[in-house]
Amino acid sequence: MKTSFIQCLALVALICAAAACGCTGTNGPGAQVEDEIAWNLTLTDGTQEKVLSFSEVKALPAWEGYGYAVSTVGIKYGPYNVKGVPLTALFEQIGGFETGDQVGISAPDGYYWVFDDEQVAGKGFVTFDEDLKEKPSPDLTLVLAYEFNGTAIPEEDGGPLRVVVGTAEPGTITEGSAWVKWVDTIEVERS
Repeated sequence: MKTSFIQCLALVALICAAAACGCTGTNGPGAQVEDEIAWNLTLTDGTQEKVLSFSEVKALPAWEGYGYAVSTVGIKYGPYNVKGVPLTALFEQIGGFETGDQVGISAPDGYYWVFDDEQVAGKGFVTFDEDLKEKPSPDLTLVLAYEFNGTAIPEEDGGPLRVVVGTAEPGTITEGSAWVKWVDTIEVERS
């Protein structure tokens, strides 16, 4: 009698665990669709401000290419197939970007990075090969990425929106400090 009660209790616990897994999975009936991610991006130039939802960012013309980064201590991140919006397309939402302008990118954790006009044009970055030896830079594009390898960028990887120094050439590694995570504000500073 005691054994069958324990077996019955174990079976009920197993059924409850299976049901809970089905209810909390990413593809279950209560799952959040990627386009409905609750995240806003603020674009500003100090005189005007525009707020875009995650789905509005994804609706802008997309850039696709490669991204591969290395941390200051030599840890590689990637390589990734990247999809996102070129920063220059975002600047058009608030009046463009001119020679001499700078752009500040910030995240809710307080991280802040500034790109000058040369970097916005894809120049002035140090690039490396797979062995972390410096190599001549191919054409680079600053991208506000929302997908790595065909899926939404997870929060632990800096998603839903992350700056990437991207390229059309696979195998090019850039310094990871410019890959701002959790981007929520982009501010053009006019010259």
